[in-house]
Amino acid sequence: MVSVITTVEEPPKPLGVARLWRRELDAYPGAGARVAYLAIVVLTTVLFYYQYYVISGVSDQVIATTGASFMFFVNINVVSALASALTSALGGIADRIGRANIVTVGVLLCAALCTFGFPYAHGKWSVAVLYAVLGAIEGTVLVATPALVRDFSPQMGRASAMGFWTIGPVAGSLITSAVVTNTIAHLGAWQDEYVISGIVGFGVFGVALVWLRELAPNLRDQVMVSERDRVLVEAKARGIDVDGALRHPWRQMLKADVIGPAVAISLFLIIYYTAVGFFPLFFQTVFGYSTSKANELGNWMWGFQAFGLVAIGWASDRLRVRKPFMLVGAVGAVVTTLVFMAMARHQSTSFGDFAVVLSVLAITLGLTFAPWMAAFTETVERRNPALSATGLSIWGLLLRIVVTVSTFILPYVVHSVTTVADYGTAAQAAAAGKDPSLTRAQNAIVRDVVANPAIVTKVEALAGTYRAQLATAAKIDPATQAALSANPNDPGAQLKALAEISGAGQATVLQGAGIYLQYPGPVATVDAIDATTKRALLANPADAAALARATSEVAAADHVSATAAEGRVHTLMSVPPADLSFMVTTGAPVVSAINQLEALASMPSSASTYLTKYGTPLQDPKVQSTLKLLQKVQTAQQSSQAQWQHYFWIAVAGEIVFIPLMFLMAGFWDPRRARRAEEAHEAMVAAELAKLR
Repeated sequence: MVSVITTVEEPPKPLGVARLWRRELDAYPGAGARVAYLAIVVLTTVLFYYQYYVISGVSDQVIATTGASFMFFVNINVVSALASALTSALGGIADRIGRANIVTVGVLLCAALCTFGFPYAHGKWSVAVLYAVLGAIEGTVLVATPALVRDFSPQMGRASAMGFWTIGPVAGSLITSAVVTNTIAHLGAWQDEYVISGIVGFGVFGVALVWLRELAPNLRDQVMVSERDRVLVEAKARGIDVDGALRHPWRQMLKADVIGPAVAISLFLIIYYTAVGFFPLFFQTVFGYSTSKANELGNWMWGFQAFGLVAIGWASDRLRVRKPFMLVGAVGAVVTTLVFMAMARHQSTSFGDFAVVLSVLAITLGLTFAPWMAAFTETVERRNPALSATGLSIWGLLLRIVVTVSTFILPYVVHSVTTVADYGTAAQAAAAGKDPSLTRAQNAIVRDVVANPAIVTKVEALAGTYRAQLATAAKIDPATQAALSANPNDPGAQLKALAEISGAGQATVLQGAGIYLQYPGPVATVDAIDATTKRALLANPADAAALARATSEVAAADHVSATAAEGRVHTLMSVPPADLSFMVTTGAPVVSAINQLEALASMPSSASTYLTKYGTPLQDPKVQSTLKLLQKVQTAQQSSQAQWQHYFWIAVAGEIVFIPLMFLMAGFWDPRRARRAEEAHEAMVAAELAKLR
């Protein structure tokens, strides 16, 4: 057996600096070396997703500081996902040029982008361009890293290996949540989060540059079921036609059993990408969580999923089956998502309740995804093991298309979130009385109204009841009002107020006030009579028709009987003609002003005080504008919960569609049949090795 391997001439191994780009291994590595290579692959995957998800963790700050609307922010994610989809389609080139250099160069480019690009992105367009480039790099690596995992893991250990690989996106989410939760309050700007991820990226680049390796094409282009296949794989590698195996890659891979499961998992993961991209914003806008608190929920979710992925992958390998795990996980995901939706309808749901249900949801997603990755690569190998990266590129393309579409439609399904995201921060500041665009007094009014919305209702009611008095008060100078408030009997303030109300000169006001003091009753009666009737009475005091009209008008205005009204008119007509003429003509505005001032003085002090405190300030255009904004945001928040439910139903539909399509994949349902197939394969390997001997 040994002679088959050792008698074949080995190509010279790269030495010195050449090792940094000539990474191919011409012999299948042992278990320890493979674990080390897989660890580096997982490390790079975690890094990529961490860097890619930073923008979700600081979405609120990005929107607030770059001038981007929520719709623009969503479209940034759409364009980035689209760029990732396009480069995922090109990821099949890894079958021809290898995987390790693609990953290493990608790590370097992303580290440079995060360290030297995002810190200088202060406008929405610069953020959009940088995030699109980051997405393009991530799309290529999305194909190359799982291809490396497949190369270094026999099928019998594939689920465990893929469980570790799928920790990449999950751990990336977890690290983003943890770092943002613990640093955002201490850093100067959201860009600092990218600097942290960039520095980490340069460290990972150093590790990948020096130690990351990959299998030579003639080794990776075979199916390796278990560790026992190693010698046979290396022996067969000497005669593999690599170029032949790579002809017409897309034609070989565009099959129902490759496309169907790829579409299925892409739809199934809508809830995952919603959680990654929008759960922080969801909990901030709908439940009022802070940035750190919203990200803390992610700590629970991604922590449980990371643990579950590894445990589930190990269990799948031990039982030699994938599909039962996928089925249980898919059904569990549907049920748990429905439970989450029910909880998300109620503002009273606690942080702890959300943490529990999201942790369970994360476990169900892991229960499905880790076995699916193993089963998908095995399905691709069933078609052609030399085209593993091409098969994975189809998955990457379809996944990113689904992410692009689901992200794009979000603001059209949850359209209220645009208002909340765009104005929510400003509304929170205003509600707390800390709007920088308002004065202290204006902020105090807004804060009081937010705390007690009944203030507006009471002001409107009092304004309706005392509309005439308020109109009178509006004519009086504030200084005069202050003087009357200090001393209601101040003659100077009274005369000044009468002049301001009537618009008459000082002499007219003095004469009118004198007549009022001499004839208070008749003055009040004059104000109740129509102007035409008054002119008729002045022309002919004995005009019976005019007297009758005057009596009727007084009765109606003062709500008295006809007899009482007739007596008041008679008293009025007893006033000397000169004084009566003055009251009806020149002094009429003064007479009216006297009556108005009396009515204003009779207004209850409690109503006057309340309207002074709130009524006038609420007429301030800036205060009104701020209150309208708060009302707009509040209305959007109230409708937002129902709209999010519609979007979550889309995610549930994706989870349900996954179930029938998983039946297209390779693999057994019964662990006993899987073990018998493994034993048959081992017998075949033994026979092949016997021939080689």
